[in-house]
Amino acid sequence: MVIPFISLYIDSLGNFSEAYVQKWSGLVFAITFVTAFIFSPIWGRLGDKIGRKKILVISATGMALSVLLMGYATSVFQLFMLRFFMGVFTGFVPMSQAFISVQTPSKIAGKVLGTLQTGSITGTLMGPLFGGVLADTIGYGASFKLTSITLFMSAIVVAIGIKELQVKVTNAEEKTSYTPKEVIMHIVKSPMFLTVMLISMVVQIAHFSIQPILSLYVVELNGPANIAFMSGIAFSVAGLGNLLFARRLGSLGDRIGYVKILIFLLFMAGIFYFPGAFVTNIWQLIILRFLVGTAIGGIIPLRVAYIREAAPLSMQGEVLGYNTSLRFLGNVAGPALGGLIASSYGFPAVFIITSTLLLASGGVMLYIWNKHERTSKHPMPQKSSS
Repeated sequence: MVIPFISLYIDSLGNFSEAYVQKWSGLVFAITFVTAFIFSPIWGRLGDKIGRKKILVISATGMALSVLLMGYATSVFQLFMLRFFMGVFTGFVPMSQAFISVQTPSKIAGKVLGTLQTGSITGTLMGPLFGGVLADTIGYGASFKLTSITLFMSAIVVAIGIKELQVKVTNAEEKTSYTPKEVIMHIVKSPMFLTVMLISMVVQIAHFSIQPILSLYVVELNGPANIAFMSGIAFSVAGLGNLLFARRLGSLGDRIGYVKILIFLLFMAGIFYFPGAFVTNIWQLIILRFLVGTAIGGIIPLRVAYIREAAPLSMQGEVLGYNTSLRFLGNVAGPALGGLIASSYGFPAVFIITSTLLLASGGVMLYIWNKHERTSKHPMPQKSSS
């Protein structure tokens, strides 16, 4: 609800130059993920000990308080610090992925995680539209305050409506606990496993590079009329593409292999991003955002499903925590990189560089797959019971 107009909110806090707004849009957007990068493994390990349900409630409540206070910010620095504080609690969706993934049979992990992604994307789809309408109607500050209510509601729903099942190891060859060193070694010893983990970061860099300056690009293409609403459409249409294809792509990955679909989607995302540099009106951009959304939406559940399949049960929470940290690292680098590129070389350069990054990632994954996994079987699913 608030991300589409973060840059506009910053602009409303003072008489700033365009370059200043672009730079601070990237910094304010990214700072949340700096602290999230640090705290995600901590929350993941703590969730293994006390239960992920409790962590979900803490996360939603912390974010709700942070967003509420953002509605009262009177300076860019205050907004920056509140986004910094919010990062301590950010991670509700990744923790949900870990919560569900650990308790889901591996043979349907892609489909189930795709369904979870569909739920998350429904919010991504509706939020920017509602946020854009609210911002145009009642102002930016009030929109922050109303957004905080939805986060408080999420905490309540989890607290009273969720039962966490305890999943136990039943495979005699599998350990019941692993040291952090053993977890890291398990990741780095498998070239494809390590590649999939790193792709989590790369995809987030690509996905978030354009977001902080997208509303400014919309102004350049469409003018200032109904800017919050049009920015909301540009954001949310990618969510529509996610919504329509995430579950289908997850199910397809269950049948023919997660890596094969990941490689295909990386190439498609790169191809769909590139023309964004050359659009001449807002509707061309919206169509391309939809196509990008179809690819990105499939990548998210498939990479988690692969990790779920490749990691022993007793280390899955921690591995998914590292995966979340890498995602947040991408969330930090993406907006900062996008803002820097846009202020130095213009908006089109962001699309071109992002496209190149995605295509290169697809090429690297294809090479690793051909060299290490094409003639071997998928990692054996981990046996578990609840």
